[in-house]
Amino acid sequence: MSNILDQLQRQVLLCDGAMGTQVQVRDLDIDSDFMGKENCTEVLNLSRPDVVRDIHTDYLKAGSDLIQTNTFGGSPLTLAEFDLEDQAFEINRLAGELAHEAIDGLGPDSKPRFVMGAIGPGTRLPSLGHIDYAALETALTVQCEGLAAGRVDAFLIETCQDTLQIKAAVNGAKKARLASGRDIPIFVQVTVETTGTLLVGSDIAAAATSLHALGIDSLGLNCATGPQEMGEHVKWLSENWPGFISVQPNAGLPELVDGHTHYPLGPEEAARWLERFVREDGVNIVGGCCGTTPKHIEAFDQMLSAMTDEEQRPKPVERDHHWVPSVASLYSQVPYRQENAWFAIGERCNANGSRKFRDLLDAEDWDACVAIGRDQVKEGSHTLDVCTAFVGRNEVRDMTEVVSRMRGAVHSPLVIDSTELPVLEEALALYGGKAVINSINFEDGEEPAEKRLELARRFGAAVVALTIDEEGMAKDLDSKMRIARRLYDFAVNKHGLPPQDLMFDPLTFTICTGNVDDRELALETLKAIEALAKEMPDCQIILGLSNVSFGLKAAARHVINSVFMEHALRAGMTGAIVHVSKIAPFHKIPENERLIVEDLIFNKRGKEGTGGDGTDDYDPLHTLIGLFEDRKAGAAAEKVRPAEVEERLKQRIVDGDRQELNEDLDEAMIKHTPLHIVNELLLDGMKVVGELFGSGQMQLPFVLQSAETMKAAVAYLEPFMEKADGQSKGTIVLATVKGDVHDIGKNLVDIILTNNGYRVVNLGIKQPIAHIIEAAKENNADAVGMSGLLVKSTVIMRENLTEMTREGLDVPVLLGGAALTRRYVEEDCSESYGSGHVAYAKDAFDGLGMMKHINEGTFADHVKSANEERAAKPKSSKRLGAPSEESIMRPVDFDEIRTRRDELARDVSVPNPPFWGAKVIEKVELEALVPFLNETMLYQFHWGFRKAGRDRDQFRSWAEENCRPIMQNMVKTCIDENILHPQAAYGYWKAAAEGNDIVLFNEDGTTEATRFSLPRQSRENGLCISDFLRDVDSGERDVLGLQVVTVGQHASEVAREWFDNDRYQDYLYLHGLGVEMAEAMAEYVHKRIRGELGFSHIDDRNMVSMLKQGYQGSRYSFGYPACPNIADQHALLDLLGADRVGIVMGDEDQLHPEQSTSAIVLHHPQAKYFSV
Repeated sequence: MSNILDQLQRQVLLCDGAMGTQVQVRDLDIDSDFMGKENCTEVLNLSRPDVVRDIHTDYLKAGSDLIQTNTFGGSPLTLAEFDLEDQAFEINRLAGELAHEAIDGLGPDSKPRFVMGAIGPGTRLPSLGHIDYAALETALTVQCEGLAAGRVDAFLIETCQDTLQIKAAVNGAKKARLASGRDIPIFVQVTVETTGTLLVGSDIAAAATSLHALGIDSLGLNCATGPQEMGEHVKWLSENWPGFISVQPNAGLPELVDGHTHYPLGPEEAARWLERFVREDGVNIVGGCCGTTPKHIEAFDQMLSAMTDEEQRPKPVERDHHWVPSVASLYSQVPYRQENAWFAIGERCNANGSRKFRDLLDAEDWDACVAIGRDQVKEGSHTLDVCTAFVGRNEVRDMTEVVSRMRGAVHSPLVIDSTELPVLEEALALYGGKAVINSINFEDGEEPAEKRLELARRFGAAVVALTIDEEGMAKDLDSKMRIARRLYDFAVNKHGLPPQDLMFDPLTFTICTGNVDDRELALETLKAIEALAKEMPDCQIILGLSNVSFGLKAAARHVINSVFMEHALRAGMTGAIVHVSKIAPFHKIPENERLIVEDLIFNKRGKEGTGGDGTDDYDPLHTLIGLFEDRKAGAAAEKVRPAEVEERLKQRIVDGDRQELNEDLDEAMIKHTPLHIVNELLLDGMKVVGELFGSGQMQLPFVLQSAETMKAAVAYLEPFMEKADGQSKGTIVLATVKGDVHDIGKNLVDIILTNNGYRVVNLGIKQPIAHIIEAAKENNADAVGMSGLLVKSTVIMRENLTEMTREGLDVPVLLGGAALTRRYVEEDCSESYGSGHVAYAKDAFDGLGMMKHINEGTFADHVKSANEERAAKPKSSKRLGAPSEESIMRPVDFDEIRTRRDELARDVSVPNPPFWGAKVIEKVELEALVPFLNETMLYQFHWGFRKAGRDRDQFRSWAEENCRPIMQNMVKTCIDENILHPQAAYGYWKAAAEGNDIVLFNEDGTTEATRFSLPRQSRENGLCISDFLRDVDSGERDVLGLQVVTVGQHASEVAREWFDNDRYQDYLYLHGLGVEMAEAMAEYVHKRIRGELGFSHIDDRNMVSMLKQGYQGSRYSFGYPACPNIADQHALLDLLGADRVGIVMGDEDQLHPEQSTSAIVLHHPQAKYFSV
């Protein structure tokens, strides 16, 4: 073990910070200092070694134990972009020497310091096809050889975005250290983006699984994000990774502030986060990445020193970790030992065993080959066996074509199945995950097996080992075990393969030939499985299961395979190569069939058999052949479209299926008029959609998909239709009321009514009652619908009804919106309308039901029935918008309140903000906001996906599989089309409480800037937000944060455009995402405020919990009970200068753009949400 590894066993070590950041702050000339090689920091090793040495010295003086060489872009491939590839070795060698010179320049002391040879990811990723593996490994070997010559103490393969690139770097490092004669440790740091994965899509478990198989010494995270975003992944490493762990975060997520790129996390706050990682997760190496400076490293040094009384560095915290032996795809980890299941290896991508796959291979239909793989994953296969061996074809080329596609398109790991070494090597050089080599054996002696094990160790693969030796295939227990022991010794003891990665296949042979010699073969295999499981319990045991039934009809084979599978599992088998969908659950196999098959497996004939007729003539094989003689194997059910075009069209509407829709409409027009098709066939489908939605069997996004199909069908039929009156079931005027900009609910009503045969006049948002009345009269409306989200809108609706009565209107009115209650509509609003014909519509389909009543002339009866039903129910004294008597009558004792404020303030110090007044965040990348997205609110509240009987955990799992991909695609669309523009203004003011008011002061602490008057709870010791600030008479000023965020007006404009273009589903998705992204931006800025005030490090590391107020203090938005006066936002916007990010106050005190939100931010630990 090298010195650095010894030191890591004893102490937590401190690495340095960003090299690039320090280069940028120096006034260097491109021509003289960079030799004309702009952006090539590595050239400074040649041109300005003094600059590089000085930067190292700055970090060493700040306290670094480890310094990284200036070689992030030091591979020949990257240096070739600057015509420096021929100097790669020398540049890397000099970098190592310069780092050592900086250490030597400090003079002798007792503190050990080490040089880490930095190896960056380069600009080309092999998993994305940018470069082939061999060329990458060759180039990285040159870089590592230079670093080894420069006497580095460890290789640090950092900022890794692709596990295949890491394999090339690790293997390059191994070659270099072998050539150097020194045992140089290999450290790896992966970069997990805000999406939760590496750039190519690997999660931390997949990356760790692939890298563990390479035998690296340390794994950690660096770059891309700040420490908070790393928290979940660091925790996973702490609980699972068996080696050393390193963490080097950026100084937060970069932002554009006042025109400059800014990393927001200061030294003290970053140090507190790293302290959590050391204390809670047992991290061994901490340091900084982008945006960190010697000041950060100095704060980290002080933090580590303060953690121990004995030495300058604390001992690593002992971790209770548990490594789970697994394989991995490029994306995710798959454990060998499945919980309540067996390890299923799909067999249908094998040209030797699947005629369909072989035909597709021969036709070079690569996409169809991949589709077979995907289908197996859907059926439940954990991994896929891939074999392209086919007479007359180039196996290497075919394997390359298949694996290069499957690695990105299939989320299950691959089993590379070939007898040819070049095929295995080519496939493994394409695969970033941890694959399985199928297989090794001793048929031709040990040399072929040795070469395959060398491949497995080089690429980090597991190995299937067949019990075959020079004498042939083992058929009895003794020979199977003899060869298995030899294989174990050869693979594990001689070649260092972990026993968990050795997968024995003790072979199974058909027992369906009728030959006497074959009858015991399955029984011998079961005995071998049992013996292997006892003698070598860490190894895996698999079978090519279907061989056991070879020779019989498919129906019989399915039953034999299923029964044999059950007995093999009982014996200790851990997995099987099998067609998963052809394995029947054991308990579903008819007992008579099961008994006959068991007699066949255990060779029980005549009277000994339990499934026969009790005679000496009973032979289970012959009995099975007779039993299945006329039976066909069950085929997978395929969805077949109805034969009749009328039913097909109806089904298309229900399914939202537009593929070949026009052809069906053309066929229908041969027999029916276009009007009949719309009113009788298509609307029939929409009726079914409504019924399915109402019963909870259909989710809202798919309702909108049906509406899009309906709209497309009507649009196609319109040119063939005669314009005539009476084609509409009725007309409704829809509007969002004055002062309210929320239109999603109204627009959903528009979509559903329009596609169910009604004419909708959609007036839009912020509509005065005069416009609504005018439109109702002009269009001879059968009904008026009013919508609004705000509490204030409910009052405006009631006033509108009074005005409509004054103007002589008596058409039925439908009211909807989040702030409404049924009681308020049916009592208060109904009383304000002359005819009383007012109904509450809780959603779009409720509105459709109301319009049906109006169309059929039964609306008045419906309203009367609803009123009678309500009258029969017990009443609450609380009325919408009205204060309780207690809140009006209760006196307030402000002396008592001041005393309580003093008590609350006693143990809570006032934090020091980094500035007073307001700043603007001009741009935040959308990816940075994704971790702050409240996915539950997005999927359920905005997109309308229902739990449908699932509990919380079940829904979360379902949403992760079904909803998250929609979210990710919509985020990508927003990035690609520049739809959302997250911006913010925020700042800090001195503040105090006076009575129920919060008073904000200028920086002098005496000049009042503004004040907010807030309500107090009516109960005894009732709360008011002002209670969490120091009293104005206390002699000390508190600090208060203000913030306002937006995702921009363009989001609303694009949503409206999509709505107008009948992209209903996309419209729903975009609107909901925009709203929740604005909330995510508010969470992001609030976290920024907590960080700048010095306590974001105590946030809950689980983002779901953090979003549920898992942090200190609170953010109160205007319009909610504790601060209801939305007009106070005028003062907030003025103080923040919110117009700089395009946010203004509109009519009725609404923020514009629509998807914006503001808040006051309190730091007090006891400040939480409450209602008034």
